[in-house]
Amino acid sequence: MAGSAHSEDATYKILDFNDLEGWEQDDHAAALEVFLNTCPDMDDPDWASLCAVAQNIVSPKSFFELFFRPVLIQDGAPALFTGYFEPELDGATAPDGRYRFPVYRLPREARGTSVWVSRREIETTDVIKGRGLEIAWVDDPVELFFLQVQGSGRIRLPDGRHIRVGYGGANGHPYRSIGVELIRRGIYRPHQVSAQVIKNWVRRNPVDGLELLRHNPSYVFFRTVNQVPADKGPLGAMNRSITDMRSVAVDPRFTPLGAPVWLEKDGENPIRRLMVAQDTGSAIKGAQRADVFFGTGDTAGRAAGKLKDPGRMLVLLPIQRAFALLPEAEQ
Repeated sequence: MAGSAHSEDATYKILDFNDLEGWEQDDHAAALEVFLNTCPDMDDPDWASLCAVAQNIVSPKSFFELFFRPVLIQDGAPALFTGYFEPELDGATAPDGRYRFPVYRLPREARGTSVWVSRREIETTDVIKGRGLEIAWVDDPVELFFLQVQGSGRIRLPDGRHIRVGYGGANGHPYRSIGVELIRRGIYRPHQVSAQVIKNWVRRNPVDGLELLRHNPSYVFFRTVNQVPADKGPLGAMNRSITDMRSVAVDPRFTPLGAPVWLEKDGENPIRRLMVAQDTGSAIKGAQRADVFFGTGDTAGRAAGKLKDPGRMLVLLPIQRAFALLPEAEQ
């Protein structure tokens, strides 16, 4: 593994910074600022020493070029880059005619059990109502559904304040795709289905739409995340705020969390940018797999949903660590 040990399933090739398309034009100071946000949490001596040096750097570009080498790590799978975002919902701390859909904390009886009641039971019975488990009420059930899919987000209150929520547990039921269900019913073809298409269909069909959402028995509960200011990004896997268009989710089997990564994404809107591996994801598996964080809200969500492109990613590793990954014949 690039994070801790050599992986027999991966190949490693050290490149020069001149090999990185667009390297000269990037904002290295912006990348360094993001790197500094999480590098103090990297315990390995190689990283700790570089983090200390980075505190007083005059030239960010020279810092990366002097102390790192870009390493192309491949495991045989094609490169794939996608995007993710933090949802933002409209809500209130008390229900009314508009804000009718509760965001719940995890009930006591759901803790320590493998399977609790289904989404349908939670939404249509009194099993959880009126017990003071509501964090807030929101105005759109389909946005709440996708908040559960994402696992974290922000709720914007009428007075402009925000409540940030994070994953607090689940009911243990398996996830069933409502997109697949729409295809099964013949409503859409596979190439037509997207998050926005699903949202629009549910809103056009409010009664059948709620029933569609209940096709997925899995239900996610939340907790408030008060330690993150509203103007900062959500917490990533390193328990620090992530930064839009500078933080990526990676597979830590190949890319150490906290490491700078150079992303060359092709497709409709090419990206050539130095980012930092500060998050992970259950679908992010492979040496050339990354998820770019686009930010918070609907605009970020639409942009993130369009991203599904090839390219390549190089991990910037401390020089000694980079060369230690090569076979002895190449050192």
